[in-house]
Amino acid sequence: MSLFDAVRWLYDATIPMGDLRPLVVREVVGNVFGLASALGGMRRRVWAWPVGIIGNALLFTVFVGAIATRGDTPTLLGQAGRQLMFIAVSAWGWWSWRRARREQDAAGAATARAASLVGDAERDDGVQPRWATPRQRAGLVIALFVGTAALTPLFRALGSSEPVWADAWTFMGSLLATWGMARRWVEFWLIWVAVDLVGVPLLLGAGYYATATMYIVYGVFTLSGFFVWRRARRAQG
Repeated sequence: MSLFDAVRWLYDATIPMGDLRPLVVREVVGNVFGLASALGGMRRRVWAWPVGIIGNALLFTVFVGAIATRGDTPTLLGQAGRQLMFIAVSAWGWWSWRRARREQDAAGAATARAASLVGDAERDDGVQPRWATPRQRAGLVIALFVGTAALTPLFRALGSSEPVWADAWTFMGSLLATWGMARRWVEFWLIWVAVDLVGVPLLLGAGYYATATMYIVYGVFTLSGFFVWRRARRAQG
């Protein structure tokens, strides 16, 4: 099989779901990359960003395909747009974490050498998380609600399916959560919780079962990820 044939198969392949809408293989594969990215994010590894970008690119083709074909598939404009947003913000997050990792390596070189001399060679290879300030937290909450209110009529005018506010909420929440992750704020995990609470029923109702399932699994990671990052932050002193 040539590379072209493999790509064409991936684009066209579906999994029968009985009376339900067939499951698009690209949706499954894209969410596998998304889950891998979530695991990398929990461990504060830089590679989480490029892995997530691959998943976003695959999921974009799924949702934009629904917009192009319409038919009986609900159009989730926010879900399509959020994949492009993810790619753009993730590129910045990748660069930001790489820079932070280099700075941490430079600053911790002497400490690591001293630790090895006393027999303590344990090292945290993840980027260092930090708390957002009270002002930044308030800004995130305000931006989530104001952004949702502003995007809802826009998405409705562009043809997004009901409930449009939920589509706008998941888009805005995803933007803020990804931004918070790039800034290494511990609180970004809690934004994902808010996204998942709305996104799961939205996607199930629209028939995107693989993505909805990923949201449910990811919901577990968002809660555990918050505590993992909080513990890592406390360990910094």
